[in-house]
Amino acid sequence: MTQREKQLTSGPHGHQLTNINVWTPDSRWITYDVRPDGASFTGLTIERVNADNGWTEVIYQARDGAHVGVVTVSPQLPVRYVFIHGPEHPDGVWHYDFHHRRGVIVSEPDRGAAETLDAMDITEPYTPGALRGGSHVHVFSPEGDFISFTYNDHVMHALDAKYDQRNVGVAIPLRAVEVPARHPREYGGSHFCVLVTQTTPDPFPGSDDITRAYEEGWIGTQGYIRADGSRQRRALAFIGDTLSAEGQKVAEIFIADLPEREEDYDRAGAFPLQGTATRLPAPPAGVTQRRLTFTHQRRYPGLALSPRHWLRSSPDGAQIAFLMADDAGVIQLWCLSPNGGEPRQVTHGAHDVQSAFSWHPDGKRLAFVMDNSVMLCDVHDGRLTRLTSRTEQPPRAEAVVISPDGARVAYMRDVDGWTQIFTASLPA
Repeated sequence: MTQREKQLTSGPHGHQLTNINVWTPDSRWITYDVRPDGASFTGLTIERVNADNGWTEVIYQARDGAHVGVVTVSPQLPVRYVFIHGPEHPDGVWHYDFHHRRGVIVSEPDRGAAETLDAMDITEPYTPGALRGGSHVHVFSPEGDFISFTYNDHVMHALDAKYDQRNVGVAIPLRAVEVPARHPREYGGSHFCVLVTQTTPDPFPGSDDITRAYEEGWIGTQGYIRADGSRQRRALAFIGDTLSAEGQKVAEIFIADLPEREEDYDRAGAFPLQGTATRLPAPPAGVTQRRLTFTHQRRYPGLALSPRHWLRSSPDGAQIAFLMADDAGVIQLWCLSPNGGEPRQVTHGAHDVQSAFSWHPDGKRLAFVMDNSVMLCDVHDGRLTRLTSRTEQPPRAEAVVISPDGARVAYMRDVDGWTQIFTASLPA
């Protein structure tokens, strides 16, 4: 371990970081869940550890057979935590699954007042602003008012699993949503929730149709500047699975431009916001979806799916960072404007980028794992600074998250069979 590196957690259980927004706004605390590993959703608590002294606190305790995980923090005060919550009193029919989970928000200082984020209505007629399945990986927008998430649909899953394509949604603080609760698994929610992506189970080969929308990220702290010089105030970049002319699944970058005003999310587009018995919920009228990358003809088409990563925008919204193989098959970091154009290769090394990544608040650097070390990368010229010594086993790939003040980066290592949280200090 280098002088820069510090182990914060220990003990015989896992400490799982989410890929973004794990730090409190003051850069003092790091939030996590206690799943034994990222693929096992069996944690009972949401916790936080002090990055200075290693003190830990329980933020939330699940009850009645439910499990919790994948916590993120609001980037603005007051401090709020949002995380996945599985169903209470699970049984053989209704238990934790992609389409059976919800978001829950806990706020400081009253951690006891947990509120459900997304309403659930699975009985016709469905309710606008309510969902019909499971939301997950909830991320506050830079201003802390909206929350993005990925989503799977119970109604479509029951109809036929092939119609339950993953999509991206947004929770808006427009109003709380109440539902008639004609089914014992239905409930209300604190936010008005809609899907903002469109998928199809039968994409046309070579088209912009997608079967799945996922790994989204908010663009800019205040959106981005369009090619005409105007500002798009709210937007999400996401990965969409397309079908090449040859029938190959190819992951490409898409963008959803969103309305700025909260009330605009309550206006249906071509199809009902709440969905129907044979159709997924549909985006509001003011949402536009467009494709940014066209990689079907590259030697290695599509974005890298391993390591799993989420699209992340620079603070000014000018660059979307992502991972893709170069012509030699090496996974490199690339950047692309939200206005489109040719992607720019940032790293050119012989070693793969091995993890998800995050931006420094200065918008000039990113952190990720490469060559079994945590690296800091200059986005202008690709220059790398090794923050931790190269180890036989690399830091874990799921999360490398820089603090809001830019002084430290949080990540995970496996220690004696358990995932533990570490930090490393960053150069000024």
